Formats: sequence, structure tokens, C-alpha cells
Amino acid sequence: MRSYFKDVNYFYLFLSLVFMKVSHASRAYRWKYSLLYLGYPSTFWNNFMAISVGYLLNLTIPRSGELSRAAVLQKYDKIPFDKGFGTIIAERIIDLVFLLAFVIVTVALQYNYLIDFISEQIPITKLILILGILTLLAAVGLYLLYTSQLKLFVFIRTKIAGLVEGVLSIFKMPHRVPFIIHTFIIWIGFVLTFYFGTKALPQTSDISLGVTMVAFVVGSLAISFTNGGFGAFPLMIAKVLALYGISLTAGTAFGWILWTTQTLLVVVMGGLSFLLLPVVNKTK
Repeated sequence: MRSYFKDVNYFYLFLSLVFMKVSHASRAYRWKYSLLYLGYPSTFWNNFMAISVGYLLNLTIPRSGELSRAAVLQKYDKIPFDKGFGTIIAERIIDLVFLLAFVIVTVALQYNYLIDFISEQIPITKLILILGILTLLAAVGLYLLYTSQLKLFVFIRTKIAGLVEGVLSIFKMPHRVPFIIHTFIIWIGFVLTFYFGTKALPQTSDISLGVTMVAFVVGSLAISFTNGGFGAFPLMIAKVLALYGISLTAGTAFGWILWTTQTLLVVVMGGLSFLLLPVVNKTK
């Protein structure tokens, strides 16, 4: 592992991090459009720093960053929490559609390699059981939510109404075209982050774009379902690359190199944003 780290081409690693921040900046611009439609103007820097803080907090508790993003704008731009959070949910819905599109295209192109891997990693019987339990719990929860007159459920219904307004904003906003353009920029930036990351290590520099897409999709899922992909990201990347003849040691090293550099950047940018937010907004 130590020898692999010594062989890293830091120029490509730097390019990888540049495209990572390009996607984050584009996400900050995209967020302005849905907020503006709801009648709440926001600044690029507040959006960018809120997103940076959100990525930092996602390293602690999964998906807590979405809550912090809305809380930051509520504090500094006076945007109601439920409206801001609703726009974030709308973004996540669009991002989920793009991620699913990447998954479908990648599985279609690499089906022969992936079918055995997927069947090994996901026990179908357990997955069906978990989905069944969650469906039952969701049905009971929805029934209580929309029929009970307890103050708690009434309060939750009121907040959900605000969230729905934020979610629907994406389909009604006058800036739909730039919103979609920035969405493409975000995901292209993610892919290029991964692509240039593979070029940073000699053992992975020659893999095809198809293999890169497979590793990108698996890495994205590992990050989405864990606290920033800690441990899971390098492990899953190594297992996927092993299907294409990359040794487990090299694949693990590549996963740790990419995850470590990205995480360090998230920590630095998130920490700076946390400190600079009150400075930038000191007149408020």
C-alpha cells in the first residue's frame, strides 16, 4: 500500500479535486434558481459555504448535511427552513434520477461482469424482507400522519406542506433550463473527478471508460449509503476493479487515495466555510 501511494501522479489527483469543486460550485449556482422561484434570493457564497458545511457534516451522520444546508440559509439569508429543505429534497430527487440513469446505462454496458458481483453483495431474500417491513411501517406512519389530530402530527403535516412546495418548485420555475444544465455539469464533474483519479495511479491509468463508470457508480452508492463512504468506498472500489483484473491491493490503494484526498478537501473547505460564514455575513 505504501509503495502505491508513492507512485501517485499528483497532477491528475489535483485535476480530480478541481472537478470535484467545480461540481460543488455548480450545485451552489443551481440551488439559487429553486430558492429564487420561491421568492427567497440567496447569494452564491452563502450557498457554496452551506453546501461545504453540509458535506462536512455528512461525514458524521449520513444525510445530516441536508439539514445543515437549510439551517445555514435560515440563519444568514432568512429563508424558512422548511422551504429551503424542500428545495434540497427537489435537488436530491433530480440527482437520484441521474444516478439511476448512470446505474442503468452502466449495468447494460457491463452486464456480464456485474451480475455475479451484484448477486454476491446483495442477498435478495434479506432485501425483500427489509423492504416489506419498511413498506408496512411507512403505511402505518402515513395513516397516522394524515388522520390523527394530535398536535405533533398536525405540526408535521404543516411542515410537509412547506416541503412539497419546495419540491414542486423545480417543475414550475422559470429557470428550468439553467437548472438542468447545472445538473449536467454537476454529474459530469463527478465523473471527471473519478476519471482523473484513475489516471493518478499507474495500475489504474489504463482502465477503460466503461470500467471507470462501473467504479464511479459503485463508489457513488457507497458514499450515498454511508457517512461519506468511510471504509465502504475503498472496499467496494477494490472489489469492482478486481473483476477487471486489477489486484485487490492496487484497487484498495486507489480507493483510499481517492477517498482520502476528497475527504481532506471536504474537511478543509467545510471547516473554512463554518468559520467564514459569520465573517462574510457580519453586516447581518
